[in-house]
Amino acid sequence: MSALRGIRPFELHVDDAVLDDLRERLRRTRFLDDSPRRPPSGMTAAYLRELVDSWREWDWRGREAWLNAHPQFLAEIDDTVVHFAHLRSAAADAPALLVMHGWPHTFALQLDFADALPEFDVVVASLPGFAFSTPYAAGPMSETRIAATMHRLMTEVLGYERYLTYGEDVTANVSDLIAATYPGHVAGILVTHAHFPTDDERAALTEPAERAFFDELAAKHGTDGAYGHVQATRPDTLAAALNDSPAGLIAWLAEKLVEWSDTPPGDPSAVERRISRDRILTEAMIYWTTQSIGTSFRPYFEGADKPAPIPPTSVPASVHIQRHEASNPESISRRHYRDLRTFERLDEGGHFTAAEVPEVLADRLRGFARELGLLVGA
Repeated sequence: MSALRGIRPFELHVDDAVLDDLRERLRRTRFLDDSPRRPPSGMTAAYLRELVDSWREWDWRGREAWLNAHPQFLAEIDDTVVHFAHLRSAAADAPALLVMHGWPHTFALQLDFADALPEFDVVVASLPGFAFSTPYAAGPMSETRIAATMHRLMTEVLGYERYLTYGEDVTANVSDLIAATYPGHVAGILVTHAHFPTDDERAALTEPAERAFFDELAAKHGTDGAYGHVQATRPDTLAAALNDSPAGLIAWLAEKLVEWSDTPPGDPSAVERRISRDRILTEAMIYWTTQSIGTSFRPYFEGADKPAPIPPTSVPASVHIQRHEASNPESISRRHYRDLRTFERLDEGGHFTAAEVPEVLADRLRGFARELGLLVGA
């Protein structure tokens, strides 16, 4: 068996000197006006000024205490140290749930979802190279490798024989891989980002609705996917700028939160109806203090964000299509999730479903767990 070591408690504490330096950098921000006739995006000069001003005056210590109220730990798994929050239920026989983030969010954005699930033991993991997890020391950050690490966290480190799994963005594929690779350990998979076929598999699609969905995505990729192209092809150059400028960092992160959430276009501040300013600032603060923006790009140039062949799974699945991919065809889910218990299209909630509608998603999970006999009662 490869190397695996014990768990140790973890608590956040940002040094006063780091906070003082951050506030001084924010104070000295050199703002630009919006470019004339610029393409629309999720960021404007006016909203960026609001975020920067709020960050300067923000009560980080209060937010830090809130984060620390969620028990957190570190575990060494092979050549990475994995950070995770572990919220245990009062019930001794509570079902376990693995929750995984994608990019650009961190574990912190999913804690409201975890808080809404007192009936479960919830593990909210930080991917290697994100937040307080160290990057893999050798080899690529592939979907298969992340799946193996997360599975080992749940089974070998935490001792859960069976668990439910949920992922967003990059880890939607990781969650599918976990279910397909370790079906004897996965009690069920909760899905809001339904299975994506590989490029070759998409080329072979014949159903009109399936082709139309992926044609629509391809048409948007030139502009909407530009961030990923830069992160994949010029990661260190971009990271150098974002790691040195907090204003640049929060502009890059918040733009994606705005564009991908379930809020009307045209007013960036509307994102705060779904993801509060406190939570936006928390994401930026974690990236800033851990200097992890560069390592968070590794999935883009090492391939973890590109769909890999994933075999269909017989693990029970509950699929709830979020509005950022509202027309994702049911037929694809039915082919991939061979034991599909529920397929629905959510009325609200976008790409960051667990953060945007945590209570809605928690209700869906409870219903799924009851159907599987993992929860009893109302």
